This record gives sequence, structure tokens and C-alpha cells, in this order.
Amino acid sequence: MSAETNAATQVRPDIKPKFISHGTLASRNLEKTRKFYEEFLNLEVVRTSPISMMVRLGGEHVYAVVQSKEEFLMPRLNHNGLDVDSDGDVDEAWRTVQASAEAWGLTRITRPVAQHGTYSFMFWDFDGNCWEILSNPRGGYRWIFDKGDLEGRGHLDRNFRAERPAD
Repeated sequence: MSAETNAATQVRPDIKPKFISHGTLASRNLEKTRKFYEEFLNLEVVRTSPISMMVRLGGEHVYAVVQSKEEFLMPRLNHNGLDVDSDGDVDEAWRTVQASAEAWGLTRITRPVAQHGTYSFMFWDFDGNCWEILSNPRGGYRWIFDKGDLEGRGHLDRNFRAERPAD
């Protein structure tokens, strides 16, 4: 065990990474996926090989996007969040996703709802990746770490949203 201690949790980590640098998404067709990410989701994209690219938006965390021949459907719990400024922006994004579903191959579009401290909806892209569009204060869920470990229903409580800071 390490001599360093994480002050928030009093855990002595064995491994001490600096930050979460990336995640991985699947793609059936990198060119089509790139067009969707750039033109629809407004992500920054860079091609890294004939079968991969990396994407990012608004920070240092990136996703590696890797071409796959396998059929894939990301489970709902493994979704990717894209923050917008307000509940109205969530509603506008929902209308845009609904209107663009056929053109972009978007499926399983949920209705916007207030949940886990935010207002959001989800949809799946043509590659089978699940996306959540949500309103959050600047910095995303960073504010939850300021609260520390939660008791009771925590972020599942219907009134939890009232506890988040104003932007």
C-alpha cells in the first residue's frame, strides 16, 4: 500500500494515476461516425490510424473510437454524457434528436426527465453507443464530489436536484 492517503476517502491507493484520460467507443464505419461526431455532436475529432480516431469536447478527457465488425449495443448504464447549459437546451436537443433520428440512425430516444440531480434524455447512435444529453452546472458532476459520500437515497432522491449549485 502507498504511504499517500486520499483525504476525501481515507483510502491508501496502490496505484496513483493522474487523471482519467480516456474511454473507448465502438464504430462500424469510421467515416460515417466521424461525420456524426463532428456535424451532429460538435465533437473535435482526430484520426489516429486506419481503424481508430480520438474525440473530445471541452476538456482533456478523450474517447478512443475503434472500428469494430461486431454488432454492439451499449448498455444504458454505460452511457456517455454530453452537458448543455439549461433544461431548455435539453428540450431543444431532444427535439433535434427526434427530428434527425432517421437521417443519423438514432434509436431508443427517451423523453427528458428530472433524475439523479439533473434533467436529461438518452438515445443510441447507429454504432450502438448510448448518449445522455443533460443540464448540469459548469464542471459537470464535479459538485457531487464537494458533497462527499451521500446517505440515504443519495442522488436517486427526487429532491436531490435542489442541492446542486447554481452555475
